[in-house]
Amino acid sequence: MALFESYERRIDKVNKVLNENGIASLDEAMQICKDHGINPYDKVREIQPIAFENACWAYTAGAAIAIKKNCVNAADAAEAIGIGLQAFCIPGSVAEDRKVGLGHGNLGAMLLRDETKCFAFLAGHESFAAAEGAIGIVRNANKARKTPLRVILNGLGKDAAQIISRINGFTYVQTKFDYFTGELNIVREIAYSNGERAAVRCYGADDVREGVAIMHKEGVDVSITGNSTNPTRFQHPVAGTYKKECVEQGKKYFSVASGGGTGRTLHPDNMAAGPASYGMTDTMGRMHSDAQFAGSSSVPAHVEMMGFLGMGNNPMVGATVAIAVAVSEALKNK
Repeated sequence: MALFESYERRIDKVNKVLNENGIASLDEAMQICKDHGINPYDKVREIQPIAFENACWAYTAGAAIAIKKNCVNAADAAEAIGIGLQAFCIPGSVAEDRKVGLGHGNLGAMLLRDETKCFAFLAGHESFAAAEGAIGIVRNANKARKTPLRVILNGLGKDAAQIISRINGFTYVQTKFDYFTGELNIVREIAYSNGERAAVRCYGADDVREGVAIMHKEGVDVSITGNSTNPTRFQHPVAGTYKKECVEQGKKYFSVASGGGTGRTLHPDNMAAGPASYGMTDTMGRMHSDAQFAGSSSVPAHVEMMGFLGMGNNPMVGATVAIAVAVSEALKNK
């Protein structure tokens, strides 16, 4: 019986990577994790309940590889998890070509290192998956860091930002941008919980200029740019403009573009190429990104269609961080 989606197209490559890391099979990988008191399979579903089976097994494989490598440091564990995720990329797919599995591992590692001060889900509040990813990060990343990682959501629309903040217990930050002076002013902040979720600051912007000003205000070091309803009106222009200004200021900024399904309708080239082409959002992402992910920020089926895993890219960021920290803690306590 197949354990997960596209089993036949994945399993030979998965077994090869496991064997290279001293693991005989996925069953052994699961046992290695259980022996160390961690359950990546369940952790994936905690972060995004609608994730596919292949995402649960990929993180199980990645965690087992991290344990085998004795990755006591959480950032190192994240990179090792990326090896497991990459093993699940279908040969010849967009995900395989872009090394998206390794990219997710490296992004998780970046968030677990103290050099990264602020991480942004850009246009994230349009998608519950950004909230799922943000919760996964704030709940776990700081266990492995000396200084707390600041996590923000920055998207188009102040009402949307307030609604998503209220539903998830985030802190809504209402801003007003002065178009004459170029200054960003904070009008009010409302924390919708008293716990860890309140550490996530959720901004809504009226336009690109205000969105860029929010990025500067928070000093964003790393962001993932979603492709929900406003890819050409907000998130890609904000990331691109902020990137340009950071370069001018000599500031490091690592931009990840997550190519989503909505944007495939915005460009004629997607008709012939099918899932190998994203269309306009892919084109825009290439102009600013340091890493280009494959598939939707939120929809598991679309990420799966790109030859990767059935889990949204945003919650996958949270899963990588959470499981890397779990591996690190398990090895330290052994």
